Amino acid sequence: MPIRPRPGIESLNICPHGGLDYAELERIGVRPEDMLDFSVSGNPFGPPPAIRGSLMSVVIDRYPDSNSTELRSALARILDVDAESIIVGNGSMELIRLVASAYFGSADTILIIEPTFGEYEVACRIAGSKILRVRAQAERSFKFDIAETVDLICRHHPKGIFLCNPNNPTGQYLNRHEIEEILSASQDSLLILDEAYVAFAENAWHSLDLIKGEDIVILRSMTKDYALAGLRLGYAVAHPEIIKTLRRVCPPWNVNAVAQYAGLLALGDSAYLQRCQEGVRQAKGFLKSELTQLGLPPLPSQAHLFLVKVGDGKQFRQDLLKYGIIVRDCASFGLPEYVRIAPRTMPECQRLVLAIKEILKL
Repeated sequence: MPIRPRPGIESLNICPHGGLDYAELERIGVRPEDMLDFSVSGNPFGPPPAIRGSLMSVVIDRYPDSNSTELRSALARILDVDAESIIVGNGSMELIRLVASAYFGSADTILIIEPTFGEYEVACRIAGSKILRVRAQAERSFKFDIAETVDLICRHHPKGIFLCNPNNPTGQYLNRHEIEEILSASQDSLLILDEAYVAFAENAWHSLDLIKGEDIVILRSMTKDYALAGLRLGYAVAHPEIIKTLRRVCPPWNVNAVAQYAGLLALGDSAYLQRCQEGVRQAKGFLKSELTQLGLPPLPSQAHLFLVKVGDGKQFRQDLLKYGIIVRDCASFGLPEYVRIAPRTMPECQRLVLAIKEILKL
């Protein structure tokens, strides 16, 4: 009989994600390069031009810098924080698990504000922690209820709080005052503020000065900002004592040399990101207008991604798949009636609208 894993691991559910399902594409006989992927919420314009062709110069016959020193220094200059307040990860997903591994255990309760990214719960389940939930409701366009959240924090004193801001999949974005309300109530908690989509948020506010306290970790995703999904690159900003703790549980050489170099090149081209942000805003405006005319108005969202109520999200996704287009079926968020869409380039958005018209027989 095979050796059994520790309690809780056998019943752990794998979290579904957006992106291409390569086994699915093989079954239906479609090449990945022929698909338009609206299910992922990154930069649709690809990485900065300087990255293309430059990666051949990366030294790959020796171990990478375990501390990502050069990349951390570049981030520190741009973000105006101390380099000792930054840790770089193999995507922000790794950093989520590092936080759970370092801070949470079986005696702890963790508050997750939902619907949201499913990997927060997975990381807490691996740590053996108990989950406390507060869920935004559809009738309020999934706007978070800050009073209810604060009340739960005051009554249950969770060890950790996961909050995605702007939120995935709803695009709701809490302002500074609302975040400060949560921080004031959670003096015995660690707030993990996931800002993976903040580069594409409307009226984004500066949050990094909040790390002066020792009760917050702010996560960012260069994977999303600079279209580096295949390389995986994210970082966390926090008080140096928190960063020291995360380093203790971080695997050595966690960020490969190619990703570190690509990150440096991307940070050197801020004008490119600004152009992409403008292109994304235009594409989002086009999709909102067109989908509304088709009777599928997107829900309000302060990020580039948005929800659309289609009745049967799984079937809607399957229907679009026949046109070489993928959107995010939101059943795993507990929202089976919705799909999540993130804008791509204008020609690709036009192709999506035409496909939806065909499906709706308009």
